[in-house]
Amino acid sequence: MSATVAPQSAGILLGRYDASALLPSMSRRRRFKFFNSRSTVSVPLEHRVPRGIGGWLTLGFFAAIGLTGLILGDYMGQFRATFGEPRHALARAMGFGISKVTISGIAELNESEILAGAGVNPKVSLAFLDAAEARRQLEAMPLVSDAAVRKLYPNELTITIAERKPAALWQRHGEVFVIASDGTVIEQMHDQRFLRLPFVVGDNANARLRDYTALLDSAGPLRSRIRAGILVSDRHWDLKLDNGVDVRLPERGAAEALQRFSLLERERRLSDKDIISIDMRIPDRVVLRLTEEAGAERAEANKKKPKTAKGADI
Repeated sequence: MSATVAPQSAGILLGRYDASALLPSMSRRRRFKFFNSRSTVSVPLEHRVPRGIGGWLTLGFFAAIGLTGLILGDYMGQFRATFGEPRHALARAMGFGISKVTISGIAELNESEILAGAGVNPKVSLAFLDAAEARRQLEAMPLVSDAAVRKLYPNELTITIAERKPAALWQRHGEVFVIASDGTVIEQMHDQRFLRLPFVVGDNANARLRDYTALLDSAGPLRSRIRAGILVSDRHWDLKLDNGVDVRLPERGAAEALQRFSLLERERRLSDKDIISIDMRIPDRVVLRLTEEAGAERAEANKKKPKTAKGADI
């Protein structure tokens, strides 16, 4: 009895505690692989797949369908026209829009010009705004010499501007330009706000702007009546007054000649007479050129004057 029962008992014990003994012909490596593969199969599916992946896959599926429909139906173009680029719209929805813009350093330019130059509008988000590109666009504006753009999350933008200072208007070959104090051309004149600036005319007149502004400073009360300075042959200035009369100044001593004319104008009101130009280039005299009507009247008056025996005018 004992010889028969022992192997059965041993088999039960082996089945429960050492089943590898039933496979004497398998090597250790094969036995490990066998049991390892069996244990993997026995793991429940929910333990091997991340929780919630089914919902994300479903959401992605419907999103792909919706995106395909938008593209094929040209709804994306309508979306961009209304809300801007999708990435900007998404960023704004997440709280990264631009709700505050602080601009400093402007004088001639206004806020709307700066925003347009930087490419900032209600359809742009702070998250996807390229600050370096915005700075380059601003510095490409004729009146801007330097710019800085800084993003302050979540929704604030600061822009600092250094403007070129318009000093005068320069007319050359029929075109008018806004120029800086050193004569550098800033841009072609298109804005009426620059009409208040001094006006110079002629080749190289922009390079002689400092000489002209020095003349204006010496004009005293007459300055408000000077509308333009015309550089003649790159040598001397002719001044155009508000009534159209030209005042011709010498190449040397122009400031002194202008002060002398200012005194004569205050005492005799020369420019109010029927004259075309007043020549101050001769130090000890003033030469007046009359209008055609005034010249004809003067010639007629001279004919009626009595003459001496020698024929000289009295």
